[in-house]
Amino acid sequence: MDASSNPGQSDPQSVFPETSLVFRSKNVRFLRSALAVVVLTGQLTIGGCRRSGGAKPLGAAVKIPAPLGLPPVPIPTNNPPTEESIALGRKLFYDTKLSKDNSLACASCHSPHLGFTDGLSISRGVGGMTGIRNAPTIVNAAYLPLQFWDGRAVSLEEQAASPIADPVEMNQTHEVSLTKLNADTAYKPLFMAAFGSGGITLGRVEKALASFERTILSGNSSFDQYQYGGDKRALTAAQVRGLKIFLDSSKGNCAACHSVGNKFALFTDGKFHNTGEGVRDDGQLSDVGRFHQTGVESDKGAFETPTLRNIAKTAPYMHDGNLKTLKDVVDFYAGGGNSNPYLDKDMRVIKLSGQDRSDLVEFLQSLTGEMPQNIGPPEK
Repeated sequence: MDASSNPGQSDPQSVFPETSLVFRSKNVRFLRSALAVVVLTGQLTIGGCRRSGGAKPLGAAVKIPAPLGLPPVPIPTNNPPTEESIALGRKLFYDTKLSKDNSLACASCHSPHLGFTDGLSISRGVGGMTGIRNAPTIVNAAYLPLQFWDGRAVSLEEQAASPIADPVEMNQTHEVSLTKLNADTAYKPLFMAAFGSGGITLGRVEKALASFERTILSGNSSFDQYQYGGDKRALTAAQVRGLKIFLDSSKGNCAACHSVGNKFALFTDGKFHNTGEGVRDDGQLSDVGRFHQTGVESDKGAFETPTLRNIAKTAPYMHDGNLKTLKDVVDFYAGGGNSNPYLDKDMRVIKLSGQDRSDLVEFLQSLTGEMPQNIGPPEK
């Protein structure tokens, strides 16, 4: 079922009007080339496991309700969510079979108890292997035009399979994962109900996981009730002051990247920025970020703007987990970040009093919103 015929659903371009699945920018050539391979071959190979990009879920598509403060959820036309595919994705998300030693699940790095992060500065994989970056929340990831800190995946579907085969994450080839799922008699009827005949494939695993992840939404926060619900008592006086600083381009200027609209607020622009976090004492970047994917010089040290929704629950912060508290984050930005040749043009020293900084932290606390009920581990 085409997303345009499903009331309440939307195309990703409508959420970020200046973008589609790829940015109209210097990075477009790279992403077009990558997508062209998929379009021309009809198949994609990741980690040595080839799977078809077709096979829509069976059954009636369901609407994923967006809470107050969020726009309609973007849905790809080839993966309309159904009750069966969402339930299957939920089971897969919490299943440790997808890791080499059956010790880790997707939820190990994206725990519902920790704002769908892991609470660590740098994530750890199978056997305690240390990764290279902080685990970003997947709350509201449905709205991002690109996934991962460096934007290396163009969809939640593509993102879903990557950590499974990553040697410093779940460290299991896709072939082995499919073998283990096929050996579990509980999965065969679930895949049949969600996708029909054709068995258990990597493409179906990805689609089920992505459909479940699209339901992990947070909105209707105190901020939303104040800004979009008309309840002017929803925020404290300090939070109202903090909101004004957040929006004021001459003071906080936070909304330059953490966008707030007239009808909804994603608190991310879906773009990549160099804030100076990760600049070493010798002035060199410890992680070149987006540059890994594009090879564009000005992308060095740039990372995707994270959402600020539920930010009080997702410490530590930044791509390297270097900032431990919201106060640390506010102080970092007030100082203009760390100087380097690729520093974003919007980064500058901001004159904020101690009260201003405290008010900003209070405002960020107001972004903790409601979560859906059926996103925790499924009942056994």
